[in-house]
Amino acid sequence: MLAAVAPGIAVVAGGLLVPGLVALKLDQVPGRPMARTVLTCGLAACVQPVITLWNSGQSIGAAMAIVSDPATAGVAWGAAAAGWLMTQIAPLAVRAGLEAAALTRAARLRAERGRIAAAWGLGDV
Repeated sequence: MLAAVAPGIAVVAGGLLVPGLVALKLDQVPGRPMARTVLTCGLAACVQPVITLWNSGQSIGAAMAIVSDPATAGVAWGAAAAGWLMTQIAPLAVRAGLEAAALTRAARLRAERGRIAAAWGLGDV
């Protein structure tokens, strides 16, 4: 429907969101978290090109010029790549943070257990 109503915007969105569409096709995980993140980051990078197209008259020629601009495509595809990288690194960072918190809590509980054992005269438990 977008292609019929605003073909210029459809060309810009289609050209700049190719990585998101590929991620949508390849992501088989329920809920498609990688595809959602890649598409969201790609959409954020498409806002300025769509505004530029809107201000330049929404012609197909202007849309093709925007999509074929290496800087514009680089920013949009780079944002999509950053979204993909986030889906790969975020679980590792969360796991490392949770592991560090668990180790800290375990050390604190061992120290507390030692204090309680000493207070009750149980020796080293």
